[in-house]
Amino acid sequence: MAEIGKQMFYDTELSGSGKLSCASCHDPKNHYASSGASPVFLGGQDLKQQGHRAVPTLTYLERRPNFSIGPDNPVSEEAPPIPANATGASHGAKSAANTSASATNIVPQGGLFWDGRADTLQQQATGPLYDPAEMASTREKVLHRINNAPYTAALKQLAGVAGEQSPAFLLDEAMFALARYQIEEPSLHLYSSKFDGWLEGKEKLSHQERQGYLLFNDPQKGNCAACHLDTVQPDGLPPLFTDHQYEALGAPRNRELVQNYNPSWYDLGVCDRQTDGRKTLSSYCGMFATPTLRNVSSRHVFFHNGVFRSLKQVLEFYVFRDSRPEQFYPKKGRDHYVIYDDIPDLYKNNIDRTDAPFGQDSKKNKILSEKEMEQIIAFLKTLTDR
Repeated sequence: MAEIGKQMFYDTELSGSGKLSCASCHDPKNHYASSGASPVFLGGQDLKQQGHRAVPTLTYLERRPNFSIGPDNPVSEEAPPIPANATGASHGAKSAANTSASATNIVPQGGLFWDGRADTLQQQATGPLYDPAEMASTREKVLHRINNAPYTAALKQLAGVAGEQSPAFLLDEAMFALARYQIEEPSLHLYSSKFDGWLEGKEKLSHQERQGYLLFNDPQKGNCAACHLDTVQPDGLPPLFTDHQYEALGAPRNRELVQNYNPSWYDLGVCDRQTDGRKTLSSYCGMFATPTLRNVSSRHVFFHNGVFRSLKQVLEFYVFRDSRPEQFYPKKGRDHYVIYDDIPDLYKNNIDRTDAPFGQDSKKNKILSEKEMEQIIAFLKTLTDR
């Protein structure tokens, strides 16, 4: 199944244009993230349609839990149910010094995509495949291809009599094959970075990298590890540098995206994962997934809308969002800036103003200096797989 999935992953004939494959967006040469400089991928039938969000990496997804709205039940492996009306959710501050203190937060967690709308890699595969702005295919075209491809005989052999009799079953088996490839392909979860070598006692961090690591974990400085957990898990597995949770960070509106030409259009993440979400999940409008930081230094765009183009810009946003709004948000009038300009006023209370370095007077306290930001970036470069 994984071998069939591998052929499908590189099969451009599955797309509406006949020119895009899964690997077109998720480039293996760039750790299965986008290799382009555009904030979003160009797809569709004519390869000119902008995707709605930045392309996330496919690496390390095999350990992503199902979507739920916490807290986790310590005596059950079942995902917590989604509340009938998710309003008034609690959210304690996160600290790199004590991540367990925020474990009981009633917040979204798990799931795939930026909004967690799929739980399995099999479900995830159909999203880009049928999106008119991405691979722009149809169920009929995919069925025709999987019945007339180099891997058809092997797929039908594994699908058995049910695959011969039911097109829907054969299609499900094809999507399962794509999922198995992502599970079994070693390059999707290498754990071969310098950081992994350091964890195993085989490598040493440079002074610059070591200082960056300390700042990454310092709750009064970077506080990065509050969300991007960097400790070995209780089961002995290496860290994924994410807590799998969702945050509303107030990222600036990306005016390069055609969808944002409409001033009344907003991408609200988690609460747009279902049709009534802006009411039933209103406490989570504007929240997007906390991504893994593994291989982050090889990425070209950052955040769900690709608004930032470098790690330095991302760190500056964390440090100066609340003290230098002019650096990120558009001006309105002589001395006023439209802060958090990519989320309606109705949902701005969802934005994180408590977790350091947010909500602090960075001009007074000098949370991170230029040198310290460079040290954190040096540490982040140790997370790149070899």
